[in-house]
Amino acid sequence: MLPTVLVVAVALIDVDGRVLIAKRPQGKALAGLWEFPGGKVEPGERPEAALIRELREELGIEVSETCLAPFVFASHAYETFHLLMPLYLCRRWDGVVVSHEHDALAWVKPSQLSDYPMPPADEPLVAWLRDLL
Repeated sequence: MLPTVLVVAVALIDVDGRVLIAKRPQGKALAGLWEFPGGKVEPGERPEAALIRELREELGIEVSETCLAPFVFASHAYETFHLLMPLYLCRRWDGVVVSHEHDALAWVKPSQLSDYPMPPADEPLVAWLRDLL
């Protein structure tokens, strides 16, 4: 039986309806693939609090919990663990998005998200975003 890892992610949506994706840095698992920003939920941490922390660390922005809307989730079995990843939507934040951990950032129209190679767990989320936006 594989351990379950809880990771939170967000689709930051700008005023033009574009979604932010981030390129995983070299040296990390799945390096070079594009993902939705977020990260692991620490033991005892609420998913929303984890996402707020990760966005501060990775992108230098402040997000209020009331601006995080639960949207859909991914459930994917990798070789050594099972990933459970809720995806939130967020249209409001304070600060300017700057990459602190990723190799690159891109604001992408939902119809073009499938042009960017993503980890297997992120791929199914693209169709949901395309249908919503």
